[in-house]
Amino acid sequence: MKRKTICFFSLVWCVSFACCFMANAQQKAETIPFGDMNQWIDRQIKESGVIGGNVKNVYEIGPAAVIKGDGAYQNMGGSPWATSNVMAKVAGITKTNTSVFPEKRGDGYCARLDTRMESVKVLGIVNITVLAAGSVFTGSVHEPIKSTKNPQKILQTGIPFTGKPVALQFDYKVKMSDRENRIRATGFSKITDVAGKDYPVAVLFLQKRWEDAQGNIYAKRVGTMVTYFYHSTDWVNNASFRILYGDITDSPHYKPHMMRLQVSENYTVNSKGESVPIHEVAWGDKDDLPTHLYIQFASSHGGAYIGSPGNSLWIDNVKLVY
Repeated sequence: MKRKTICFFSLVWCVSFACCFMANAQQKAETIPFGDMNQWIDRQIKESGVIGGNVKNVYEIGPAAVIKGDGAYQNMGGSPWATSNVMAKVAGITKTNTSVFPEKRGDGYCARLDTRMESVKVLGIVNITVLAAGSVFTGSVHEPIKSTKNPQKILQTGIPFTGKPVALQFDYKVKMSDRENRIRATGFSKITDVAGKDYPVAVLFLQKRWEDAQGNIYAKRVGTMVTYFYHSTDWVNNASFRILYGDITDSPHYKPHMMRLQVSENYTVNSKGESVPIHEVAWGDKDDLPTHLYIQFASSHGGAYIGSPGNSLWIDNVKLVY
């Protein structure tokens, strides 16, 4: 009897191990196009003479290329990625901002995202100092930038997508600023302190969107992943962050920073060609399939013009796990 019992438990253990192994083997990680961060476009843009007339390098994630001149950028080669690197033309002055950089890593490259101050001052014409956080996201930017007002409106957030991955996987490294509080610098108002530490952040939203007859865009939140990085760290490879589906507010994994439904923070372009807010009006359920995927990495978490200079986030090898 004892021998039979041992054999029975051995069989149970073997079957359990085999099932676990098969489940793990069935999971696969798929690199998002250009998510290995090895290919970059170098836009070489000459700024206006009144601010020095220097040629600046403005980097985009896409098929390796060099583009000279101040033409408005559109995503190239099927790249789903946009960045906070932009060209602005304000009061007839051409100015660039670069807060996302390619950086050598091993035999390839990674992306470095920095939070920094950016200024343009021309006596009697313009005097702007803004805080610019480094950001990489799925979507596009409407160039040239003509104002610092409502910066979200110049972004088209998210790309068409119908999958239901279980996790977002990527390599990362973090360097935290030593500031205890953040600052807010919009360019046209006094620079002020904002309470609270600044944290780099990674975000993934899966949305089911639709448009009404008036061109308004609505969405259900189907999937959510939001994580803050609280400490400086060397490279962490193949980090995997679970995607929560449906209404996550009652989930034991829910945390306040995972964000409740957003009324009008993110924008997209409707069928009429207009930039309109995306109104998240409900949580999705287990049967909802998404229509759009929004991924964002940022060196600061507080939104436009808020952060701590000195924060940096490095990312590489961005994948979806199924």
